[in-house]
Amino acid sequence: MNRVKSAWVLLCALGALPVLAAETGAEVPLYAGAAPGSEKASQAESGDFLLNEWKARNVTRPVLIPYLPDAGQANGTAVIVAPGGGFEFLSMQSEGVQVARWLAARGITVFVLKYRLNQTPADAATYEADLKRRFTAMAAGQPPRADDLARTPGALQAMADGLAAVRRVRELAARWNVAPNRIGIIGFSAGGIVAMNAATKYDAANRPDFAGSIYGALPAGNVVPDDAPPLFLAVSADDPLLAGASQPIFEAWRAKKRAVELHVYEKGGHGYGMNRSGASSDHWIEEFYWWLEAGGLVKVAH
Repeated sequence: MNRVKSAWVLLCALGALPVLAAETGAEVPLYAGAAPGSEKASQAESGDFLLNEWKARNVTRPVLIPYLPDAGQANGTAVIVAPGGGFEFLSMQSEGVQVARWLAARGITVFVLKYRLNQTPADAATYEADLKRRFTAMAAGQPPRADDLARTPGALQAMADGLAAVRRVRELAARWNVAPNRIGIIGFSAGGIVAMNAATKYDAANRPDFAGSIYGALPAGNVVPDDAPPLFLAVSADDPLLAGASQPIFEAWRAKKRAVELHVYEKGGHGYGMNRSGASSDHWIEEFYWWLEAGGLVKVAH
C-alpha cells in the first residue's frame, strides 16, 4: 500500500474519513497505467486538513473509491460523486464521503471520484494561507470566473476523468451488481462542472444515465445533446460564485425537451455539501433521492 493510500486509510480508521468495512483499500484506477497527459507528473498527492476539513491535493492518479450498500440492500443504481474544490483540492468529507454514505445507506452503489487537479504548493500551511487570502477577496466581491477555472490544465484533465469514470463503472458493472443503464454522476462546484461535462460531451460508452450538479456550471461551449440525460440541479440564491449558473442550464435542457429539475434555495452560500446550517438547502440530498425515485432511476421495494 503506497504512502498516500495508507494516509487515507489511517484517516478513515481514525474517523476523520469514515468508510464502510468493505471499502477500505478498494480504490479502482480509472486508467491502465498513467493517466493520459499525466505521464510526467512529479507532484506527490497529499491529504491535508485545510479550512476545517480533510482535502485531497495534487492528484495525478485518478481513482474511484467504492462505497457499497449493505449485503442484500443494493438496488442496482450507481452514482459517481465528484467533490468540489476549484480544481485545486477535493473536499473529500462534506462533498464526498458523507454523500456516499448517505446514498449507500439507501441501496445505491457509490463511487467517490478522485479526479486530477492543478498543482498546488506541497506545504499545506503555505497553501492554506493563500486560500484564506483568496477567500477574503471572494467575500469582498471578487470571485474567480467559472469559465476561467474550467480552462485550466487540471480542469481539462478532471473533465476527462469524469467521462472515464462513467465508462469504468459501466465496464465493471457486473462486479458490483450495478445495472449498466442506471449509472449517474453528481458533482459539487468544480465537481459540478465535471458532472456537467460528462452530461454533454459523452459517447455511447460513457454517457451517464442521469446527472446532478450542486452549485456547479456548464463548461463554456458545451452544447446540450438531443439525448441529454435526466438532470438534477441545485443552487442557493446567495451563492457568491455560481448563483446564476444553474438557470441557463435548466432552460437549455428544457429547450431540448429533456428531463430536468432545478432547486434554488434562499440561503446556503457555496460549498456546503453535507454540512448543515439550518437552511432549506440542507435538504438537497433528500430532494435528489426523491427525484431519483420519481424518475424510476432507483428501484424501490414497497
